[in-house]
Amino acid sequence: QAQLVESGGGLAQDGGSLRLSCAASGLTFSRYAVGWFRQAPGKEREFVAAISWNGGYTAYADSVKGRFTISRDNSENTVYLQMNSLKPEDTAVYYCAANPSPFASDSSADKYAYWGQGTQVTVSS
Repeated sequence: QAQLVESGGGLAQDGGSLRLSCAASGLTFSRYAVGWFRQAPGKEREFVAAISWNGGYTAYADSVKGRFTISRDNSENTVYLQMNSLKPEDTAVYYCAANPSPFASDSSADKYAYWGQGTQVTVSS
């Protein structure tokens, strides 16, 4: 049974940093692209970043480009999201998801087959 577990969320100050991790089990991790999405209270879920199976392709939402970096370690079955220069508007629950198209870096949530339970990120001003 495929499972994704996010960690690393918490409270950060405006301008601070956090690193999220997404640990996968129950699937051949290197055969999947992985994406990060977020959902703030009262708002729809939105794409944040995605990475192809070997890290060769990455994509970012305009709102996080230059501040967030997605990476992966297939030997550890883990994807990371390094978040720098955090802003209060980054406050949301962050989800990782696995896309069975390994070369993709899709921003569409419907391309992703497996989802984690989410981790809360709160940025105070």
